[in-house]
Amino acid sequence: MRRQLPLFVCLILIAGIFALLAGARFSAASQVLDKTVYLPLVARGFGVPVLKWQRGGCYSSWCETGWYSSPAVANIDGDTQLEVLAGMYDLVALDGETGALQWRVENGSRGWPGVAVGDLTGNGSLEIIVGRSGDQVTVYNTAGAALWTRNPFGGGEVRSLAVADLDNNGSYEIIVGRASGGSTRQINVFDASGNVRPGWPARRDGEVGYGWGMYNQNIAAGNITGDARLEVIGPTDTHYITALDLDGNQLPANAIYNGFNPLGPKVWSQVGVHVSHTVDLRGYANCGVEHRPNFADTAPFIADVDGDGTREVIEVGNVYNCGTDPYTSLYQMPFIFNADRSRWSASGFDWTAIPNPSAGSAPLSEDYNLIETAVPNPVLADLDSNGFQEILFPSYDGRLHAYWLDKTEHGSWPFEVYSPAEGFIRFASEPAVADLDNDGKSEVIFASWAQKGTNQYGKLYIVDYLGNLLFEVALPLAFSGDWNGAMAAPTLANIDADADLEVVLVTAHSGVVVYDLPGTAGARLLWATGRGSFTRSGSK
Repeated sequence: MRRQLPLFVCLILIAGIFALLAGARFSAASQVLDKTVYLPLVARGFGVPVLKWQRGGCYSSWCETGWYSSPAVANIDGDTQLEVLAGMYDLVALDGETGALQWRVENGSRGWPGVAVGDLTGNGSLEIIVGRSGDQVTVYNTAGAALWTRNPFGGGEVRSLAVADLDNNGSYEIIVGRASGGSTRQINVFDASGNVRPGWPARRDGEVGYGWGMYNQNIAAGNITGDARLEVIGPTDTHYITALDLDGNQLPANAIYNGFNPLGPKVWSQVGVHVSHTVDLRGYANCGVEHRPNFADTAPFIADVDGDGTREVIEVGNVYNCGTDPYTSLYQMPFIFNADRSRWSASGFDWTAIPNPSAGSAPLSEDYNLIETAVPNPVLADLDSNGFQEILFPSYDGRLHAYWLDKTEHGSWPFEVYSPAEGFIRFASEPAVADLDNDGKSEVIFASWAQKGTNQYGKLYIVDYLGNLLFEVALPLAFSGDWNGAMAAPTLANIDADADLEVVLVTAHSGVVVYDLPGTAGARLLWATGRGSFTRSGSK
């Protein structure tokens, strides 16, 4: 009589067959790319990402370095499909179906912030906005012709860029931040025609408060006061936050921070942020015992985290020990603030105290000569459809984190992209979030990049709402360069003739790379691109 194998043995055999079919391992000697894809043993309505095209925007023998600029998509030629707009140094427009170059605007200065797209004047035509090093911000039309270029600060790099209708008059403003030293004039605002808005740049010379350079996408523009006008939030390379109205005036802080201040109410940029709110109230830290965050690389976001109709300000700070020389970075952690700079507490949640870091939260490296900087851009998304926003962010600990408002990481979060067994460091990008099979539970899509000089590649990941790996796909090897991966947030969109989504990535050394996402025609997008939208306003 034939004996039946036990069920667990059958499952092991099935898993082994999947592993054998998944592909060959990467061999350093042969430079053959690892195509291994890790599949769940659970049926999904969507399938493995499939490489559609790569090297978009590259020259014949090399690719420009891709930085943190998330790609945009838009219909710029009036046909039936979207084009990809990507800024490394040059700005390129690529056919969504094939990746073919439609036009290129050459430029020798790098683009750090995401390419922004919007109808600046409300006349029905789109404009494309790019911030670059060399103190440049440029507005292009959809044919790639420059409408205007400005040098907003007289020096430094434009790493912070947002587009928003600050006064709700139907015409958009362009808000930029300066990545260089100087205690004032960190933020400038232009109207749609390139004129500096009255009251800017700010903070103004001679004003109270503290600030310095803005070294990432450190601008958010949104409504936090409940009126019809927007505010601008700009954390800087300090433990202070600049907060301004549309005319460049500083926003007042809660009276609890006044202390014995003889000059009256303080503004946001006068109230230092520390790990302990008690130290915020005191006004100074006992360094070595009481720690504080630095906001040099902080991308703020404005959102209603608990669905009560009031928006909060969310920032991920780099907590450090100010009692060492040089200062010692300890961990990165979110802070949530109200419109008056006080710490948020509502709906049964209390963020007066920030979460405690988990083991292994210290930086793997902060040396960009070893590996490019991990920027902790926060993403706000309701992963489990319970009405509350979760806070996701990549960190210099080699993980992607996801905090619920109860200040814990649920399920299998944080997700590790770094494995000591590999022998080199990986960092994660800002993620995109979508409910790919529209089942009420979201998936998180992101990439990683590798340490310099390793000749290693990055990966594309899809994980479920609890941080469990669904798919992991090797990105292409560098076309030019000795490492690869994607530092910028992916963009999710349908850029071809079928009904499914694609993932659009700007890689470090293989140009724009696109993957099909089979079975995602009914997907629900929660966070489709860097900073949450193509205006890069950091607000929803």
